[in-house]
Amino acid sequence: MTRPVQQRRVTIVDVARHAQVSTTAVSKVLRNAYGTSPAMRDKVHQAIADLGYRPSAAARGLRGQTYTLGVMVPDIANPFFPEVLNGVTNRLNDSDYQVLLAPGCAGEKAEAKTIDSMIDRSMDGIILIAPVSPRAHLEHVAGIVPTVIVGRHARSTIFDTVADDDIAGAALVVDHLVSLGHRRIAHIEHLETEPSCIEEMPNMVRAEGYRLAMRRHGLEDQIDIVSTTYTQAGGYTGARELLDRPRRPTAIFAGADIAAMGALEAISQAGLSVPDDISVAGYDNTTFAAFSQVSLTSVDQAGWQIGADAARLLVERIAHRERRSSQIKLSPTLVVRGTTGPPPAR
Repeated sequence: MTRPVQQRRVTIVDVARHAQVSTTAVSKVLRNAYGTSPAMRDKVHQAIADLGYRPSAAARGLRGQTYTLGVMVPDIANPFFPEVLNGVTNRLNDSDYQVLLAPGCAGEKAEAKTIDSMIDRSMDGIILIAPVSPRAHLEHVAGIVPTVIVGRHARSTIFDTVADDDIAGAALVVDHLVSLGHRRIAHIEHLETEPSCIEEMPNMVRAEGYRLAMRRHGLEDQIDIVSTTYTQAGGYTGARELLDRPRRPTAIFAGADIAAMGALEAISQAGLSVPDDISVAGYDNTTFAAFSQVSLTSVDQAGWQIGADAARLLVERIAHRERRSSQIKLSPTLVVRGTTGPPPAR
């Protein structure tokens, strides 16, 4: 069998020769540098198109920029994070930047390895979604590469943050359920295992928002929290535990839509009906929450807007490393659908 002929990579020299200009001129066009005429840019871009030239990211890094941005996602199975990613990529559509996705890992050590890999590849900036690393490490990273932190309720003079007002979001759910007549309202939270960042993580702030809202309504003695994970399996396990209570709750507030899906499954398997026997609310207002077969009441924290804001802040920080840091906090809204209703008659 004849082996395929390996094609030689097209270089900047080839582009210059094809366009009949100097390599310096090609380099200036690639860098959008001052001193190139429209005619020169047209010739170079035509040569690039004719030859299929792809600039080397490593070489561009040596000249100052690779035009690549890294985004670390903690759980690709959670449908909320792709919405954030869509906001990032949409905001960058008209730029020269390309986004590379890095899946997050469980624990500080594995996460640090992922972040180091993005730095080693000379990315111009990184967006870290709900990182569990200690604040000191995040500030160390931000000192090396422009960084935006998404989800964590942290403040820093060296990195920017974008987060939802999780205290307000949790209150929206509790207020809605109380208005329907519920008192026994339980919460499924994500158990945080990294003690260095517990107070800043969105899941923990969300749980605290639930507690504060319950106390505000005089329901402190009804506070009931199950700690599992923001996964379908975690929601299923948490709901099963709540359903086994001597007095089961009349409503369950899951801290993420993916966990609410697991709760709905557990309730169905128990032979109960939603919302006639028990109400369920989620958080994130992901795409499947609006499906007619699901119709999940959920908090909309505008994942797309979170991603767009994060991308904007990152590009601004790349251009101005010394600018004052920005902290954006978005106001959530509650989308009421078919999984919540009045509690069952006594």
